[in-house]
Amino acid sequence: MAQTQSEIRYLTPMSVDVKKKKYCRFKRSGIKYVDYKDAEFLKKFLNEQGKILPRRITGTSLKFQRRVAQAVKRARHLALLPYVTDLMK
Repeated sequence: MAQTQSEIRYLTPMSVDVKKKKYCRFKRSGIKYVDYKDAEFLKKFLNEQGKILPRRITGTSLKFQRRVAQAVKRARHLALLPYVTDLMK
């Protein structure tokens, strides 16, 4: 009385996660320059502790990830963004 694979039934249907394609928001929007003085925009690339989010999470291309990192560092130096914080968002 062994059940085969086709006879197994689940109470809830198995979920299949469809991942959204990551994209570089700079290339899609046509942004050429990352402004270090725009702290609200740069906060989108930081987590709650103030760390810069990696490319694999944000989907930013390598070229713009470098520019974002440089802009965040400049904004921190001018005290527009904090180096470390408990809850930023």
